[in-house]
Amino acid sequence: MSSDLPAPGRCVVVGVLNVTPDSFSDGGRYVDMAAALAHAHEMWARGADIIDVGGESTRPGAARVDPETEIARVLPVIRALSADGLRLSVDTTRAVVAEAALDAGARIINDVSGGLADPGMAKVAAGAGAPWVLMHWRGHSKDMNSLANYQDVVAEVRAELSARVDAALSAGVAAEHIVIDPGLGFAKRAEHDWALLHHLDSLVELGFPVLVGASRKRFLGRLLSGADDAPRPPSGREDATVAISTLAAAAGAWGVRVHSVGASLDAVAVVAAWQRGHE
Repeated sequence: MSSDLPAPGRCVVVGVLNVTPDSFSDGGRYVDMAAALAHAHEMWARGADIIDVGGESTRPGAARVDPETEIARVLPVIRALSADGLRLSVDTTRAVVAEAALDAGARIINDVSGGLADPGMAKVAAGAGAPWVLMHWRGHSKDMNSLANYQDVVAEVRAELSARVDAALSAGVAAEHIVIDPGLGFAKRAEHDWALLHHLDSLVELGFPVLVGASRKRFLGRLLSGADDAPRPPSGREDATVAISTLAAAAGAWGVRVHSVGASLDAVAVVAAWQRGHE
């Protein structure tokens, strides 16, 4: 496994840092540079293995921003955090943003499009020798809900992710630099998300590290709907997120991507001790 992909002896915990005004859970909270840096250091001090910095919202229905805006949002934060020694990934679908972020000190590319949004991303990942998270994706946020059509979601996601892996390998990306992500909530309805989690072993069997990003997502809000059938808001989905982290770790996930790292870190530490039978 790549030296830039941590292997702490338990499921890796990736802390989300959205420097955006419109992300679904924490949009606007970390647009201010000081707030962004403070939150990243808080997650790092708590034990996060990677801080994932994103400058464009990928919530359902979100409008795109131009590359210059995305770069202006993420680069100052990445430079400052890299100088402080934090391990960073950049959450972007654009090759130009990924290249600038790697030059600024990011070490991992987290591409929710799996390389489909920008054909140049494979060249950047291969040229930099950077680990590349390939997420299952069928289209941009504005249109993705209409693309949630499957006959067998587990088989189709596995096949489509395998195709993205093959394309990355053909472009010169090293096998040890590839991570796969089922893309929960991206062109998927709740029943698709639950099926993918139930059959997570189908993706683990592909032999690449699997990253699970369920934190505070819509399918959890729907599960936890109140008596009025209104989905529970993102702020009330943290306990459910920790449950997903626990079960994902037990099912063999390499990592979980979460907004609040503390409880998920405790959860995956418990899973690792349970599996070992000792501390």
